[in-house]
Amino acid sequence: MFKKSLVAVMAASAIALTACGGGGQAASSTGGADKKIVMGFAQVGAESGWRSANTKSVQESAKEAGIDLKFSDAQQKQENQIKAIRSYIQQKVDVIAFSPVVESGWDTVLKEAKDAKIPVILTDRAVDSADKSLYKTFLGSDFVLEGKKAGEWLVGESKAATDTVNIVEIQGTTGSAPANDRKEGFEAAIKADPKLKIIASQSGDFTRSGGKQVMEAFLKNNPDIDVVFAHNDDEGLGAIEAIEAAGKVPGKDIKIITIDAVKDGMTALSAGKINYIVECSPLLGTQLMDLAKKVLAGETVPERVVTEETTFTQEQATKALPTRQY
Repeated sequence: MFKKSLVAVMAASAIALTACGGGGQAASSTGGADKKIVMGFAQVGAESGWRSANTKSVQESAKEAGIDLKFSDAQQKQENQIKAIRSYIQQKVDVIAFSPVVESGWDTVLKEAKDAKIPVILTDRAVDSADKSLYKTFLGSDFVLEGKKAGEWLVGESKAATDTVNIVEIQGTTGSAPANDRKEGFEAAIKADPKLKIIASQSGDFTRSGGKQVMEAFLKNNPDIDVVFAHNDDEGLGAIEAIEAAGKVPGKDIKIITIDAVKDGMTALSAGKINYIVECSPLLGTQLMDLAKKVLAGETVPERVVTEETTFTQEQATKALPTRQY
């Protein structure tokens, strides 16, 4: 009787140990009942209203999903993101997600994550690595299509013009995926109309202050500017400040096209200071958490997950503003 009781107690103890994280499947990195998924997230920075909304979405969605989020702000420096990713590898997090500051230079650190058997998810921005096995999926917008939509609107808007339409372009961060792709898409679209000419192009680093400084230089060197294509709303808002300071009327004397559709940009569009905005949604948090859970559960996920987005005219922005989330 004593032996039978002892065997029963030992069996019960073994079951309890397994359920409490003693090396059994229930405590694996796929997220058992007793262990939260730990995600390391390396953000670009806080350079724009879009980025701030993106950070908030990731943080709130992680909390709602019951995921332990370790967050770092790279302050728009690639070396800071690489340090953060290496720190997450050392901490043995379950999954790493990040929005790359620039497209190139990631293979070494991503291979380190792969060797450590920590899956990586790209959010918002892509990398140019030829080895697709270094990350599980890329969640974000089609930046080429965004630039194309901006260019197509301008082509339609300029049909009646008889003279050359002088365009200045305020690019995003040099070397970043959205800057490269939005430029590519915009240029491809305006090729349809030989009247449309980009006469100057410079990076505003996706910031309002950068957009203002670049626009000030453009106005000084190019007195006849018809259109500004800014790679994001913040740059466009900075350009508005420079245009007004120069005694011109934004939206009338100089048309402005931007990408993002954050609340400040939409407000300027509603007021007629911006003429057209292509949406790029920052609310990626919920999709990111769902993808992380699927990856850790061993499920197959698409290599590319594209977010659904729209465009806005002045009238559409006015209607959308009261319920705008960001």
